[in-house]
Amino acid sequence: MTSLNRPARLNRGLLTFFGIVLLAAGAFAVATHFGKLTVLKPDATLVPGTATPPTWALYVAAAVAVVLGLVVLRWLLAQLTRKPKTRTWRFEADPDQGRTELAASTATDPFVAEVKTYPGVHAAHATLAGTREAPALALVVSAEQDGDLTEIRHQLDTVGLPRLRQALDLETLPVTVEFRFSTKAGARAR
Repeated sequence: MTSLNRPARLNRGLLTFFGIVLLAAGAFAVATHFGKLTVLKPDATLVPGTATPPTWALYVAAAVAVVLGLVVLRWLLAQLTRKPKTRTWRFEADPDQGRTELAASTATDPFVAEVKTYPGVHAAHATLAGTREAPALALVVSAEQDGDLTEIRHQLDTVGLPRLRQALDLETLPVTVEFRFSTKAGARAR
């Protein structure tokens, strides 16, 4: 897994942790119920006593449940945010003469390889989405700790993106650039 996808790694880690905790709790409850574990009696009450808890405890429990529910809902909505969907572009002037198809990765791979050669760039990832009539490029650049973001952006604007637009025969190409910092430092002169 690349360092460009930290949220997915965190999500998988949290899901694994909560899955193991829930499986352990379920196994404990089943083993206790069937008498395999004698830590608790199967017919014992969950809490001692039958008196209702104080009113403030009910309000605290409700507030915690609401906050926890909102946090879980926010996390669930974050899962829906994904990369833009890529498509195969079709170049055809006359369908009777045949057609040319271009996969989005075929167009972005040379561009990404070029961006990776810029000084201060550790890694890059690009997604070309939309149709040929309404294209969009999402670019994630992982810069080294001492990388100059201004220079990287200048290289993108003056060299990389004009060449990509020319290769795709586009007048304009809307681009979103996300810069991230790598934990690795660049090469140092000694």
